[in-house]
Amino acid sequence: MAATSIVRSKRRLVLPYLHRLLHSGPATPSPNRFLRHASPVPRDPDHSPFLRFPDARVSTLPTGLRVVTQAYPAATRMASVGVWVDAGSRFELPGTNGTAHFLEHMAFKGTTRRPTANALEVEIENMGARLNAYTSREQTTYFADVQGRDVPIALDVLSDILQYPCFPANALQRERGVILREMEEVQGMMDEVIFDHLHAAAFQGHPLGDTILGPVENIKSISKKDLEQYITTHYTCPRMVVSAAGAVNHDEVVDQVREFFTGFSTDPTTVDQLVEANPAIFTGSEVRVEKPEMPLTHFAIAFKGSSWANPSSIPLMVIQSILGTWNRSVGVGNCSGSALARGISNGNLAESMIAFNTNYRDTGLFGICAIAQPDSLYDLSRLIMQEFRRLAFEVSETEVARARNQLKSALLLHIDGSTAVSENNGRQMLTYGRVMPFLELFARIDAVDCATIMETAKDFIIDKDIALAAVGPLTNLPELSWFRSHTYSDDEFTSGTFLQDAQNN
Repeated sequence: MAATSIVRSKRRLVLPYLHRLLHSGPATPSPNRFLRHASPVPRDPDHSPFLRFPDARVSTLPTGLRVVTQAYPAATRMASVGVWVDAGSRFELPGTNGTAHFLEHMAFKGTTRRPTANALEVEIENMGARLNAYTSREQTTYFADVQGRDVPIALDVLSDILQYPCFPANALQRERGVILREMEEVQGMMDEVIFDHLHAAAFQGHPLGDTILGPVENIKSISKKDLEQYITTHYTCPRMVVSAAGAVNHDEVVDQVREFFTGFSTDPTTVDQLVEANPAIFTGSEVRVEKPEMPLTHFAIAFKGSSWANPSSIPLMVIQSILGTWNRSVGVGNCSGSALARGISNGNLAESMIAFNTNYRDTGLFGICAIAQPDSLYDLSRLIMQEFRRLAFEVSETEVARARNQLKSALLLHIDGSTAVSENNGRQMLTYGRVMPFLELFARIDAVDCATIMETAKDFIIDKDIALAAVGPLTNLPELSWFRSHTYSDDEFTSGTFLQDAQNN
């Protein structure tokens, strides 16, 4: 048999897809930068092509289950269809942390109608399809990429694995070993480790601060009853969205969902009610793991960010674009549009740096993650904090315009294909309760100007608590109180003295 077509994704770095930005052109004209032969002033792009895209269509069944579809012009034969569930590790009990991820693993191990994993694999392979799934802290997703004619079969399979899983004992035991090996892999991925530590510091004593995989003891003890209870409690119609894109017909998909998705609970409890009952409280604190044997130090600095629906979420996306990303291996240093990236490159202060902006239902994390040589930690920390403060007092219209364009380009690149469109629509239905048209999203981005950036930076950075996570040689990394002191509003701001020094070195 050919290699299985059921592809389970490994843990995704909890950096929501809307905020993965690219780095490009310079912030101000300069003869020694790579855009010297182009216009030094960014132009607003023409958004009229979006008018040719069909709008997403949404229907809500009497059970509360929502269906969203979007015919995608570039995909005349292929389609992507999936189920997005408002349930992740955040909604687990302390003794069952890891259940959502364990359930994702077990979903493909057989159902009452398809009693073995092999039977499911053969059916998927015969269609030339691909099944995938992933779990995050607030959502779980199961989706399939198929030919347009096979959308009804894909919906049948998805409904079957979620409504009637059989959780065979031998598969349950075997999957424990698989997840434990996955945990070992994750522990070797420093970006994952840092962000797990960062969540633990920022959301102490709250499930949002727990890992997605859960502790070893839970993985070894999660039972069939725990999995069934999680489905009964959290896989309810009002908390689920079926999203399809590509070669799909909305009315047909709605009829098929109505036919297949009949076994889920209609419990009216909403995620907002659950979050309100147990809100995540951001705590200024740190997790430091001293490992002097490591050659590099990995660390992340975070402020409390915005929730998905907070009006400040769009300006924070633009701020993330201003801060940018940089990696020594890419070779874009003093040519970068990010002032922070130029300072890091010219000062030889880091191996890589990336700004992040992670949103949740009632909170978020906004900051910078970096990898650096131990002897550069103090200067790098000083540069990062000065750039954070600069955003609250001194931002040019040119860099804001460029950041807006970079953000829009990144968003467009992300939705290239029916799978990405289906994913985007499903996630937006869970987070916004609707699909935001790109014309509206781009209008909101274009409305962000210098004054908005500075006001937002004052709201989220100045005099605000900081969460810090660091692993590696930490002797030269300043204390948390040092980072916090560099956010004080009564600390006189001088225009980029250290930043300019780093850039000019």
